[in-house]
Amino acid sequence: MQAALLPERGVVKLAGPDARHFLNNIVTNDLGPPGRDGARFAALLTPQGKIIIDFIAVAIPPADGDGFFLDCPKALADTLTSKLTFYRLRAKVTIENLSDALGVLTVWDDNVSALTQADSDYGLVYNDPRLAALGLRMIVPTELAAETATDLGATLVDAADYDARRIGLGVPRGGEDFSYLDTFPHEADMDQLAGIDFTKGCYIGQEVVSRVEHRSAARNRVVPVRYDGAAPVPGAEILAGDKPIGVMGSAVDGKGLALLRLDRFGDALSAGIAVSAGGVTLHPIKPDWANFAWPDGAPQSKAATS
Repeated sequence: MQAALLPERGVVKLAGPDARHFLNNIVTNDLGPPGRDGARFAALLTPQGKIIIDFIAVAIPPADGDGFFLDCPKALADTLTSKLTFYRLRAKVTIENLSDALGVLTVWDDNVSALTQADSDYGLVYNDPRLAALGLRMIVPTELAAETATDLGATLVDAADYDARRIGLGVPRGGEDFSYLDTFPHEADMDQLAGIDFTKGCYIGQEVVSRVEHRSAARNRVVPVRYDGAAPVPGAEILAGDKPIGVMGSAVDGKGLALLRLDRFGDALSAGIAVSAGGVTLHPIKPDWANFAWPDGAPQSKAATS
């Protein structure tokens, strides 16, 4: 097993008797009834349906009180705290940004089943709800990361090793592969990665998300790409010939992620036009976990994770 402390992740604590009801009413996923444990991937949206911040909500064990730890981008932890405080009104909840003291450790192994029994006395352990192959995550005091890895029998490695795995699996990261405040949940693949419950009641931005789902109108998607040679620069415009069709995201070792206009990619494919970013030819691939529409003849393979 390998483990990495993720320096870009922060922790916000939401506690109190109204915490679950309050959070359920404003975010994209259903956190379930009182007593439901585990982790859920979710986002807080603008009224126009765009992502303000995405996070993993981890239920606090009942013996330790009511509420959640929110595993979120550290750079946006203050924003999340402020937004939740704004919507709190009379709800009986307390909201704290604990990112100065707590961090997120991730643990993974190619044998996913080897992780199911992992446990530790150092922090709160939970499965990554987006994709099993991403492994486990833990909320721990940052100074105990190395001890925690040892406790789990894992080798502590650099966060870049985890990032390479995430990219190879085709899982987007906000701020790297899509822009906050400018991206709809479907475009960031949240509908594919267990981040949206389409049967729950209303939440902020719900009408827009529901409309995109029922009309199958998500023309843009973050998808894996392969390339040869030097990695394209993140943020580089992706061209089909001389026509823009997307934006490059994170990349490493011949694998990357790109926010693509899929219909324009399909047109380029049909016309035999190469897709490139910064002069580097890209080969978009549909990941094996995805079930959205994909251009005929375009690669779709588990090779995206190998």
